[in-house]
Amino acid sequence: MTIEEKRLAWALTGSGHYLRECLDIISGLENVDLFLSKAAAEILQQYGYKHNVGRVFQDKTASSVPVELFYQGKYHTLVIAPTSSNTVAKMVAGISDNLVTNLYAQAGKTRLPSIIFACDTEPELESEAPRENIVKVYPRRIDLQNMETLKTFEETTVVGDMQQLQNAIQERLACLKTSSS
Repeated sequence: MTIEEKRLAWALTGSGHYLRECLDIISGLENVDLFLSKAAAEILQQYGYKHNVGRVFQDKTASSVPVELFYQGKYHTLVIAPTSSNTVAKMVAGISDNLVTNLYAQAGKTRLPSIIFACDTEPELESEAPRENIVKVYPRRIDLQNMETLKTFEETTVVGDMQQLQNAIQERLACLKTSSS
């Protein structure tokens, strides 16, 4: 499969932090498949957000069947954004017990680059709650430590805001174009 035929895999977790902005980025990209954790499916409904991508995979199987697409070489990049502190903690601990954490594990095992927008990046944040309420959030020390640890993982880029996320995706896409030329 050529690089032009490969797709971007984007996974959503149960975080509402910049969820709308992530969906906006997704809508501006081509060839994206969306992967939803069980919590992500709930959060999208709770926030009243819609996505407009072609293929959507939901966490409905015990063995995370859609990860087989990674072994088939269907993807060039995995983006997990927004990424909840729970998902970051599982990834750091090597736990792959749901669709999103399995995707991250399989991306690592197949040396597929991952871009992670970790929600808990600063000691104090403002985040959108359901019904467009803005709330102050104070990530725990362990959440911040996990995010820093994740930055040391192979083939993993951790970003802390929407501009960094957009830049990391564009840099990856530009790198793919250059390597296929």
